[in-house]
Amino acid sequence: MIRAKNITHYYGAEKILSDISLEVEDGSFTILTGESGSGKTTLLSILSSLLKPSSGELSFDDVSIAKVANIDTFRNQEIGFVFQFHYLISHLSVFENIKMVTKKSKDDILNILEKVGIKELAFKSPNELSGGQKQRVAIARALINEPKYIFADEPTGNLDSINSKNIFEILRALDATVLVVTHDKSLIESTDNVLIMKDGEIC
Repeated sequence: MIRAKNITHYYGAEKILSDISLEVEDGSFTILTGESGSGKTTLLSILSSLLKPSSGELSFDDVSIAKVANIDTFRNQEIGFVFQFHYLISHLSVFENIKMVTKKSKDDILNILEKVGIKELAFKSPNELSGGQKQRVAIARALINEPKYIFADEPTGNLDSINSKNIFEILRALDATVLVVTHDKSLIESTDNVLIMKDGEIC
């Protein structure tokens, strides 16, 4: 379980988040939405341990993130990230882009590519892929170390409606705790667990 308590965050003198407390249950699929500037990406960054809040507490399975001895190891083992921009390295193949973040075997990498439906593209360059295919690579990269938590920030923001739905369904089917930031109304309407942000607070 992810538990946030009294999370407040400032950028300079501007308050972005105001006293947010929430719990994300293990195995749940949660959407975080709201208008631009509402604070949703900042909150996702804090919940995923990428950003330290100005004040408040964050814990994973009742262990405070402040007490984690090696945060980089924790992220590598427990957390997967998917962003709007896939950040693939163009001169490496799909396989090599995933291999660089893991010690898993070749078979493990090919299996995760098969899981997201692109095993046949393993040795293609990212430049040979469509936008939807690149995002599937990004998801495979996030999944390869079998993280317990997946955080996705506008993962369908650059995709058409068909690819958006396909990527969304892959994320929904994961055996993990998944938190997704999106403003796509069609995706939001198909999900029960939705957190709506406004002016730095959960409505």
